[in-house]
Amino acid sequence: MSTAISPTAYNYKVVRQFAIMTVVWGILGMGLGVFIASQLVWPELNFGLAWTSFGRLRPLHTNLVIFAFGGCALFATSYYVVQRTCQTRLISDSLAAFTFWGWQAVIVGAIVTLPMGFTTTKEYAELEWPLAILLAIVWVTYGLVFFGTIVKRKTKHIYVGNWFYGAFIVVTAMLHIVNHASLPVSFFKSYSAYSGATDAMIQWWYGHNAVGFFLTTGFLGMMYYFVPKQAERPIYSYRLSIVHFWALITLYIWAGPHHLHYTALPDWAQSLGMAMSIILLAPSWGGMINGMMTLSGAWHKLRTDPILRFLVVSLAFYGMSTFEGPMMAIKTVNSLSHYTDWTIGHVHAGALGWVAMISIGAIYHMIPKLFGRTQMHSVGLINTHFWLATIGTVLYIASMWVNGITQGLMWRAINDDGTLTYSFVEALQASHPGFIVRALGGAFFASGMLFMAYNVWRTVRASNPAEAKAAEQIAVVGAH
Repeated sequence: MSTAISPTAYNYKVVRQFAIMTVVWGILGMGLGVFIASQLVWPELNFGLAWTSFGRLRPLHTNLVIFAFGGCALFATSYYVVQRTCQTRLISDSLAAFTFWGWQAVIVGAIVTLPMGFTTTKEYAELEWPLAILLAIVWVTYGLVFFGTIVKRKTKHIYVGNWFYGAFIVVTAMLHIVNHASLPVSFFKSYSAYSGATDAMIQWWYGHNAVGFFLTTGFLGMMYYFVPKQAERPIYSYRLSIVHFWALITLYIWAGPHHLHYTALPDWAQSLGMAMSIILLAPSWGGMINGMMTLSGAWHKLRTDPILRFLVVSLAFYGMSTFEGPMMAIKTVNSLSHYTDWTIGHVHAGALGWVAMISIGAIYHMIPKLFGRTQMHSVGLINTHFWLATIGTVLYIASMWVNGITQGLMWRAINDDGTLTYSFVEALQASHPGFIVRALGGAFFASGMLFMAYNVWRTVRASNPAEAKAAEQIAVVGAH
């Protein structure tokens, strides 16, 4: 067919840009994670410099993997899915381009300011007010592009994946704007508009829902499109997907107080957070089961399709981490796990096992279609990446479980006279082997991203601009 592009063809340019940057930021963010994990094994790696210290680089690592890697994956897949399921082009190419360049500018701002020590000190919300404002502007523009595209859709139905993407966009905007309300006193310093326990509550309302909406709801939108597509099966139960959606967004917003057990937060608020966290298990597992059951009659494909393997294993980790989270929210369990490496393990069970794996699978699914190829350059390299990612994730979370429980038990051990049995340094020494295994697991995972980058580069290089352009037109013709 002709490569001439019709005005109704999809905008794949912005999807291609975000997809490529997902891989780039993934390598940088995960590489930095391995470096700071290594600093806990060999403290000399701080180099005696303020800007290379763990305290400065750790928030940069979280921002790079959550907002740079995860954010670019969400932008890429949501723009791809909304066009294909609504059978229409993005409402504005220029606004879509602004979201790409604006998002990269925020990330570069984080890379510059966080090692310099400019921070609000709020978890996942460290960026100071000029960058926070830019992020809000970019995010509101993202919402205009996404919902504007849905308004002009050619289909009567709004596919459930778009419900999840839409909720993630709206709630993330609300969380970001409310939690970042502050009084600037200089260009890189501001004070929160809230104080004391109120500030802590609003921060963890934001903080846990950065997990709940940014790192869960958006990626469930991804799951509801790419798992059925890759398995070539319809979603197991469309009715369950709608129940899953409403139950999840109703309950998730209440879970934040479980980060503040045994603090100055009122006891009733702590208990409410615990109860909602436990109830949250039901919709979480509803979504996991819906994704898994979509493979009914297609399980044999896992033997030959490593992309589907990424997507399915991500669902297994999602199910595991959404069981672990409510359990850790129970006050008696939390009294052991709080402030230990168990929490770090739990976060990475979700971040590596769920978020990264489903993103990687989605990117592998999209790249050939975005560049007019039939498949990725090498299926063998995808297989290699899968095993590196899986082994790396298991090493990481297992070492942190052992460390966390060891730390919790050592910290609470007391002698007959009521004095502490172990010093903090002794608990740190006991954690050292776990730190080594964690760094090794992270290195496995990060090295897999290098194989991915090479595979993507070879796939993109094998295409030409005309084939890439034709892919947009072919997608539209196929949709109609």
